[in-house]
Order: sequence, then structure tokens, then C-alpha cells
Amino acid sequence: MQTDAKVVPLNKGATQQSPTSPVGRLPVALIQVRDKVALQLKQTLQALFDNADDTLFEMADRATSNAEQNAFFEAMRDLRLKRKSIERTFLQKVSESFSSLNQYEVGKAPQLDAVSFDSLSLVQNDELEEAVALDAMVAKVMSRDGIALGHLTARFNTLVSKKIEDKSNPLGPRPLCEAFLDACRSLGVEIKVKLIILKLFEKYVLTELDQVYAEANQQLVTAGVLPDLRSAPARRQAERSSATGRQAQPGNAAGGGQVTEEGVQEIFGVLQDLLSQVRGTALPRREHPADAVPVSSLDLMRLLSHLQQHLPQQHNDDYDLRMSLDQLLTRASARSGRARVVGQVDDDVINLVSMLFEFILDDRTLPDSLKALIGRMQIPMLKVALLDKTFFSRGSHPARRLLNEIASAALGWVEQDEAQRDSLYHRIEQVVQRLLNDFVDDPAIFSELLAEFLAYAGDERRRSELLEQRTRDAEEGRAKAELARRQVEDALNQRLLGRTLPEVVVRLLQEAWSKVLLLSCLKHGVESAEWQSALQTMDDLIWSVESHDAPEARARLLELVPGLLKSLRDGLASAAFDPFSTSEFFSQLETLHVQAFQRFRKPEPVEVVADDGLESPPPLLDLPDDAEPEDESAPAMVAVVEEIVLVAPGEPQVQEPEVSLADDDEALGFVDSLRVGSWVEFQEDDEHKLRCKLAALIKPTGKYIFVNRTGMKVLEKTRMGLAVEFRRNAIRLLDDALLFDRALESVIGNLRRLKGA
Repeated sequence: MQTDAKVVPLNKGATQQSPTSPVGRLPVALIQVRDKVALQLKQTLQALFDNADDTLFEMADRATSNAEQNAFFEAMRDLRLKRKSIERTFLQKVSESFSSLNQYEVGKAPQLDAVSFDSLSLVQNDELEEAVALDAMVAKVMSRDGIALGHLTARFNTLVSKKIEDKSNPLGPRPLCEAFLDACRSLGVEIKVKLIILKLFEKYVLTELDQVYAEANQQLVTAGVLPDLRSAPARRQAERSSATGRQAQPGNAAGGGQVTEEGVQEIFGVLQDLLSQVRGTALPRREHPADAVPVSSLDLMRLLSHLQQHLPQQHNDDYDLRMSLDQLLTRASARSGRARVVGQVDDDVINLVSMLFEFILDDRTLPDSLKALIGRMQIPMLKVALLDKTFFSRGSHPARRLLNEIASAALGWVEQDEAQRDSLYHRIEQVVQRLLNDFVDDPAIFSELLAEFLAYAGDERRRSELLEQRTRDAEEGRAKAELARRQVEDALNQRLLGRTLPEVVVRLLQEAWSKVLLLSCLKHGVESAEWQSALQTMDDLIWSVESHDAPEARARLLELVPGLLKSLRDGLASAAFDPFSTSEFFSQLETLHVQAFQRFRKPEPVEVVADDGLESPPPLLDLPDDAEPEDESAPAMVAVVEEIVLVAPGEPQVQEPEVSLADDDEALGFVDSLRVGSWVEFQEDDEHKLRCKLAALIKPTGKYIFVNRTGMKVLEKTRMGLAVEFRRNAIRLLDDALLFDRALESVIGNLRRLKGA
């Protein structure tokens, strides 16, 4: 090996560089690490892109709307086209971050350390979601591979003159995530797709960092860089998951606000840091006597269990957990003769859980009656947070999932006069009561209750989905029938509107032949020969009862009538039209045709015909000589001056407000943003609200079909009707995102806003 690779003496060389030099040459050992890491990262990126198509295709296959499906397909295409560019940009940024290790930033003021949530934006929801996802990814890597990264950072510091930390290490999870996000800026995808791509980055790149750190540390050890610093061995995925699943032991720090338990993830530390910055200003600082003794976590759990057992039967908005706890501590202090207080770490947990439940109990998405039940879960949730602070960072935590599943099931719940008889209310009440009665200090009860509630919710969901599917099928059938009725209406109006025809013919076409047309349209479609034949029969009937002066009309009528009558009989029979009404129609139609033939009779010749023994041909019809139609026998005529509208039995026309809004109106934009599966709340009057889910958008008719949580249809609206409801503030979209996650984002946002106030 070359002597310049033995890098321990290079510190001497590094100190000889000018402090204002913009560029510093990297040591050979660091260049070797950089090149080896570049190959490893390139391989993991290739795995990411190789699997991205399958993942996005599966998401598109599960999409609930065409727009959502198209978004995933567009993302697949965009990612495939820009794959090489993203890979090249990412590796270039990693290389640049290595190059900057020996560069000084001249004239730039030093920046203060910022907590990991400083990138969160209260204004842009997309940026907020992106930052939360990034922080969670970083927290997982730091929890899993923090020791190996720390050793790597220590070795880097012996090679370069600029002080670096874990978060500024080019191989740290945050710089890598930020480099990947920057490389993906060119992707024109929405935040939902971007979060999926980030998850793929976590799965295929970040999970391999333990191997990257292990090999990089070994390279530097071989090169003689801090060889006595013992590095942690690489851990594979099975070991990672078991380490993540271990519960942190409850702590009892009285001050300082630092988390000392091993395995507690970064998010709780961030929350603590935010709390410490607002304590004494926005958050009241709790004054304690100088000789106050922090109560142990075990004793705090006992006090909370006592409050849990003596919780009021009905949730009271005025109930103050902090005040009740302080009263118990005061009594304990009086008995012991020394002031007893809650330690700072435990106090932070209490404050955070209180803030979370303030959001939950103010959330308009939850029905008020169920808020009262969920509010009673505050002490059990506080106790599990004290036992395991990954409660704040692990989305799969059983206690968090139980709260989220309850809130999700309650989304479509409607207030009832006898709420206790509702199965959902009764089930949630059972869960809450089990927690209050049985939860002492074993969090396993949350996993048990979660499994039971998921089984119940799954059965309910399957039943509602079955009924919902039947509702959709019925509505699609109705829509098809309605579209066919419109086709028949158009055909009738094109031929009858503006004409004066015998009343019997108008009634025959509107009441009877319309059913034949409808059946033909539904069974065969408007492009079929059957539909065209039915239209031709209608045209022939109309022509046969109109007055005609052309000499050839008589011959045509003579040829037309027999086939016309047969077509009419066959058609009405196929539509199962009432035989008695059919007979009556044909009797009147026969009279009309007789009268039509009479109009074609030739007048008697004036001259005398020679008696040549030839007889005159028989008349067309055997009519009496005096069969001239008289006025009283003329058919009743009707002028069709209004459009014919066919209404299905039992289906009155939906009367929507006659309002026309501009295409760019905000209300129409809201309606167009609704997706199938969205929950909304209608304000029916001052006292009654209706919660329902958009189950289907019937495109042929433009109808929006809403169902309740059981899958039963409760409402039908048009696009314009929904827009009008939105304009008068009678409808609002319910947020169906996970309740706990929304609450946590709100708490973080509020703390950051208070910090900046």
C-alpha cells in the first residue's frame, strides 16, 4: 500500500492549508471510500428503479379513479425517462458533498443547529408531508445504524480539517435523502407519488446503509485511521426489526429535557426540543421548590392508574388531567413531607399527549358523541407513551393503530337518538372500558384490542362493500335505462314535435311503441339493425296516417299497410304490452287506414261506358257507395307542441337548482376534486347533519351517488347541485387521513409557530 494512504500523519499536512483556501485535496483513503460507496449506491439505485415500475403499476391497479390511475401511469413513464438523469444527479451530489469536506465557505456566517423538523412548512401541505416522511426515514437509520455512522464520522474528522458531524457527513441519511430529493425535482409528480418513491428509496437504498458503513469503516481501519475504534458490525433486516420492536424503559430524568433511553427514536427528541424552546413563553413554566423530588416513573404510573379507575363515567370537557394529577402529588407531598413533582421527560410526555387530545377533541371529522368515548382513552394513551416513547414515531405502534382504526370506522357514524344500540358505538365503548378496567402497565392489551377491533371492522366493511356494490350496480343499470330513455325521447321528438297527427297515433307511439324502442336500445344499442327497424316502423306508421297528394302514394300505402301492421303487432308483443290496449289501438288504426284509402278513391266517370260485356274492376276496399267520410267521423287530431318526456315508474325527475356557474367557479372545482370513496357531511338543517360517502359517479347521467357507512344509498346529486350546496356552505369534505398522524402534525406545526412568535 502506498505510504500516503497511511493517513494518521495527514493531519499535519491538513493544518498547513490556508484557512481561506476554497479547495482542499481529499486524502487518498477518503477518495477510495467515496469511489467504493458510489458503486454501492449505484447498485441500490438500480434496484430501486427496477422495482419502481412494479410498485407503481400495483398502485395504479388499486386506484379508485381514472385520474388517480393516470397519475401513477404518468409517474411510471416519467421515472423511466428520467432514470439515468436522476441517478447521475444523485451520485454527482454525493461526490460534491465529499469534495466540500476540505472546502471552507469564505464569508458565510455560521448557522445555528436546527431541529430536524425545521424544514416543515405550515403553508405548503406537500412540503410538510415530504419533510415528515424524510425525518421519519432519517430517524429509522439513526436508530438502527447511529453507532456505525458515528464511528465513520469520527474517522472522517481525522482526515479533513473542517469539523463534520453525523448530520453533515456525506454518507449520513439526511444528506443522502436530500440529494435524492434534489435529483427528483425534475419529476412532475404529485406528492402522493413522490412519497411512494421516497419509500422505495428507503427500502432499497437506506436499508443497505449498515453494509455501506461497515465496509467504509473497515476500509479506513485498513488504511490506519483510528484502528482501535471498535465499529458495530453490520446488521441485517431481521436484526433491525427486532431491535426496533424493543420497548424503551421508562425514564425519570428530572431536568434537562434529554432523552437517555436507548432505542428511543429521534422524533420524540425533536418534540422535546420544541417544547423546551416554547416553555416559559407560550407554554407556562412549572415552578417547583428547590428541594422538590421527582416522582419515579413507576409511582407516576400508579397515580395515573388511580385516576384511570376513578374517571367520570361520562367524558367531561371540563375534566383537567393535569389538575387532577397535581392534586394527587400535593397529597403525596403532604404525606412524605417533601415536594413531589413530575420529572421533565415525563412532564414533556404529558404535555404532548394533552396537545394531541386537544386536537382530537376539537377535530370536526369525529362525531361529537364518539369524541366523548375517545376522550376517555387519554390516560391509557398517556401511560403507553410513558412506557414506550416510540409511540410518537412508530406508525405501526398498536396503540396508535387502535386509535386510528377507531377514528376511521367512526368517520361515517351519524348521531342517533339511541346511540348505545348502535353496534359501532357499542364496540368502541367496549374497547374503551377494557382499557380503563384492565390496562395497568402491560401494553400487550393494545395489540389484543387492535386485533379484535380489526376483525369487527373487517366484517362490517365487507358487509357494507357488498351492499355498496349492489347500490353501484343498480345505479349503473338505472343510468343505462335513463340514457336509453333519452335516446327514445330524442327519436320521438325528432318525428313528432311540431306535427299534427291523429291522437291515437301519438298515444300509440308515446305509450306503447316507446317501450319497444327502449327495449331495443337496451338490448341491442342504437347502432343495431333492430333499433333501425323499430325506427323505420315508426316512420312508416306516421307516413301512413298523413295526407298525401302524389298519385304513387296510393300504391305505396297498399303495399305498406300489411307489413306495417305485422311489425307493430310483433313489436308490441315483444315488449309485453297490454293485449287489450293493443287491440283497441289496432281497431282505431284500421279506421284511420280505411279513411286514408277513401281519400284515394277515383271519381265516377261522366261519359256512358258502352255495354261491351266487360265489368268494372272491383274496388280496393268493399266500401258502400255512400261511404264519404262525414265531419263527425273525422279522427281526433293533436298538435305536438311540447317535447315528449318519458319518466320511469317510481323514479321522479330529480329537481336540481336551476343555477349555472362559471366553469372556473371554486364550487365546481371542489366537486371535481371529489373522488370515489370521499366522505362528506351535508348540513340538512340547523340541527341535522348527514355523513355519507361518494360511492359512484355515474358518467352517462352525471349523477353523484352517496351511501352511508352500511353501503345503503342515502343521496343523489348532480354536479351543479353539489356545487350549489358547496356555495351555501352546506357541504364539507371530511378528512380521512389517519387521526393520530394529523394530530401529531398539528402539534408540531403549533409548536413551531409558537417558537417563532
